Amino acid sequence: MKRDSSILKTILFGTTTTFLAISFMIFPKEAYDASVRGLTMWWDVVFPSLLPFFILSEFLIRFGVVSFIGALFEPIMRPLFRVPGSGSFVWAMGLASGFPAGAKLTARLRQEGKISSIEGERLVSFTNASNPLFIFGAISVGFFHDPALGIVLAAAHYVGNIIVGLAMRFYGNETPTYSNKGQEFSFKYAIKSMHEERLSDDRPLGKLMGDAVHSAIQTLLMIGGFIILFSVLNEILDIIHITAIVSFVISIVLSMIQMPNELSPAIIQGIFEITIGSDLVSQTQETSLIEKAIVTSFILAFNGLSVQAQVASILSETDIRFRPFFFARCFHGFVAAILTYFIFDWLYIDSTDSSTTEAVVPAFQNVNVTVFHNMYEFLLNWGSFITIIGLSVWILLLPMKSKTLQN
Repeated sequence: MKRDSSILKTILFGTTTTFLAISFMIFPKEAYDASVRGLTMWWDVVFPSLLPFFILSEFLIRFGVVSFIGALFEPIMRPLFRVPGSGSFVWAMGLASGFPAGAKLTARLRQEGKISSIEGERLVSFTNASNPLFIFGAISVGFFHDPALGIVLAAAHYVGNIIVGLAMRFYGNETPTYSNKGQEFSFKYAIKSMHEERLSDDRPLGKLMGDAVHSAIQTLLMIGGFIILFSVLNEILDIIHITAIVSFVISIVLSMIQMPNELSPAIIQGIFEITIGSDLVSQTQETSLIEKAIVTSFILAFNGLSVQAQVASILSETDIRFRPFFFARCFHGFVAAILTYFIFDWLYIDSTDSSTTEAVVPAFQNVNVTVFHNMYEFLLNWGSFITIIGLSVWILLLPMKSKTLQN
């Protein structure tokens, strides 16, 4: 029975790949345009925004800062989420830098034996999130031209992540391989852990810097490949009308929950890729803002198959399974959508409403949104230069890396 199932998978994968390859040859212009769009997004925004966080995380791990944070936050993270205190570092970096940083750091902790496989599956389920720069800069301001909407989307997204983390604490019963359980809060113990971790890595600073840059750029190249692939795949499926067929099914579900059918094409696009889906939601006519916000929250929380494929590739280097992460994304999508429905009227302040006091709206928007919007604009203007510099440094380091491996 197992052999028959394996043969069916082989036939399915071979047929699907062949079909897509033929589609690419039939529609070369469309495939090329889609690949350029994906490459542009990676080149201008994704690479320059993630590179500093990936490099910095390598230093924080090697200098023992993660062990320090883990010792301090063990009494909090263990009871709440049933993960080691070092999970707080992954959570913070995941929120600050966005996906798939949470998955990369979770895999790193597992490779170093700081968490068990079950703890890794719990941790990655709620640390892989959209960063504020993307929610406020790209989505709320760039697509919706409404800074106040970013507050609603961010609140639903991050509170939903916490709910997912609390729910996943009941998943699995494996005994942790690394634990400071029972250790009370101790600053002295945290310093000792950090010192021991730093001493365990005797690499010179120059080599550590080179390894950090090399690891970060390798991961970013993989991410870029997935972004381009799913951008082209999304376009091809739309051309051959498979998207329209699935959209019809989605429209039936939307009708059952009293949501506009016009949102179904955007949902399909968002299931594949977050940016395209969110942009289509903002352009959808004959729908209210709250309905658009609900669908956008779902798309952001689901992460899109493009991001999920990136996470699957990163986790494949460990024994952390992808399936729990996928179900957590589905759960997060529905939780974020429901939260958006209930908090929209409470948090959203319409700047076009004459009844809104002038004293409230500017302060509320400027403090929370303007910084992220300016950062996003900076990436659009200068991100390509950062990418060129990063790739140039990586190319220069390649001969040194090859020589080290040979020795």
